[in-house]
Amino acid sequence: MLRHIAVRDIVLIDRLDLDFSRGLTVLTGETGAGKSILLDSLGLALGDRADFGLVRRGCDQGSVAAEFAVPPDHPARGLIAEHGLDSEDPERMVLRRVIGKDGRGRAFIDDQPVSVALLARIGQSLVEIHGQHDERGLLAPAGHRALLDAFGGLAPQLATMRAAHQAWDAAVTALDAAQAELEAARADEDYLRHVAAELDALAPEPGEEERLAADRHALMQGEKLGGDLEEAAAALDQNGGIESRLRGIQRKLERVAERAGGHLDAVLAALDRAATETGEAATALDVARRTLDHDPHRLERVEERLFALRAAARKHQVTVDQLPALADRMRSRIASIDTGDVRVRQLAEAEAKARLARAAEVESLTKARRTAALRLDKGVNAELEALKLGKANFRTTVEPLAEAQWTADGGARVAFEVATNPGAPFGGLIKIASGGELARFILALKVVLSRAGSAPTLVFDEVDRGIGGAVAAAVGERLSRLAEGAQVLVVTHSPQVAARGANHFRIAKDERKAGTFTQVSSLADPARREEIARMLAGAEVTDAARAAAGDLMAASQK
Repeated sequence: MLRHIAVRDIVLIDRLDLDFSRGLTVLTGETGAGKSILLDSLGLALGDRADFGLVRRGCDQGSVAAEFAVPPDHPARGLIAEHGLDSEDPERMVLRRVIGKDGRGRAFIDDQPVSVALLARIGQSLVEIHGQHDERGLLAPAGHRALLDAFGGLAPQLATMRAAHQAWDAAVTALDAAQAELEAARADEDYLRHVAAELDALAPEPGEEERLAADRHALMQGEKLGGDLEEAAAALDQNGGIESRLRGIQRKLERVAERAGGHLDAVLAALDRAATETGEAATALDVARRTLDHDPHRLERVEERLFALRAAARKHQVTVDQLPALADRMRSRIASIDTGDVRVRQLAEAEAKARLARAAEVESLTKARRTAALRLDKGVNAELEALKLGKANFRTTVEPLAEAQWTADGGARVAFEVATNPGAPFGGLIKIASGGELARFILALKVVLSRAGSAPTLVFDEVDRGIGGAVAAAVGERLSRLAEGAQVLVVTHSPQVAARGANHFRIAKDERKAGTFTQVSSLADPARREEIARMLAGAEVTDAARAAAGDLMAASQK
């Protein structure tokens, strides 16, 4: 709800501060007094296109700030959070626009700089402005489907439709991916089978390269090591062998050990240990000689295997240790070719099932929309007679779309159309209706759609243009009815509409030495009755006009 507007240096307004409340607020005044300036000022704060001509002559810049009461669950709060803006007051939001005489401008939300595009998105969620030149809101065909769905209470069906569309979309994605994978595999089938056979024949093992490299190094060193080991073995075996000589010395000393009184025990023990370890050394040396024996044929086999593994790794741009995993992948891809047809058939069946389910939801939702459209048409057409549009006819078209055009929102295009005379062709509101008719069509729609949700503040610009008497009274009654569920502001020249206002502002020109300015005054009785009397009587307000104004005001309270 709009709480307050502050305008500075916009056209004829030098300084203006207005407080607003709930219910129906009427703005009256003579032609040219500046009512459109006030609406243009509000439009600036809501993100409308800026025009440097709006800046008051002699001023460098003009500004408009509009304060709104915005509850925490309002969509505008989500947009604020989405763009990382702070919201200090959870119940209040201020939209501000500053424009310079050079045409440049700035936009703010709660004193935080924002883009004009974001300001406009926020503004559209807070205020709907309807007038003869308005091409947004109810006149925008893009929004008609959502309005019909809200009117018909079709949120549950729409949620089911979106779930069915999402399931079908997922099935299509899975099928497309499987088909692409199968086609790619088939294109490479000969290559895959060749590589798999080659790797299977090679049979690489994890860690094999490291083992072969170590064996190769040892075998290359084998010839030199063999000579050195032979010399060592010969030295150990010289003159019967070191172990044999040590055992001979041990036996000689054992024969005289008793006569030495124990002095040879340590010597005998050391000789025994030396002989034992010498024998073990000879045995280990023999094992080493056999292990490291230079075998040129074995070296050749090791090198062939190692080089074959490395060549395969280079060919496939992997490491040798990655060759076993590559072989597994090749076999897996070949297997996917063999089983791919089965999987594609299964996914195709799932996609067909999901498509049928989506088609059923499209049909069901379209049927529900047509039912809601009939109710909407009946409600709007019932309003037209009282609004002096009795010869006109309103209809909601629900046009089925080709399957390729279906979306998560269904498979039908929704549009509001009118025919202003019997037998005349139907067309879009903006194309068929004249300025005065257009405002009344919008009013009729808003009355019927009021329960379907709208912005918390509605503004009507001269909805009563070109009408009077009972028709104007009907317009006022419908505006008053709308104001029971929303804040409604209306610029009016009709005393019947003005009498319905719960709040009344009079807009007038104030001519001073410094120039002409627009002033806005809040009216209460008896000033309000005097203004309505002026609207009835014209230039000279008579007692009869005052009495008639009083009667209108009294009647509006019934």
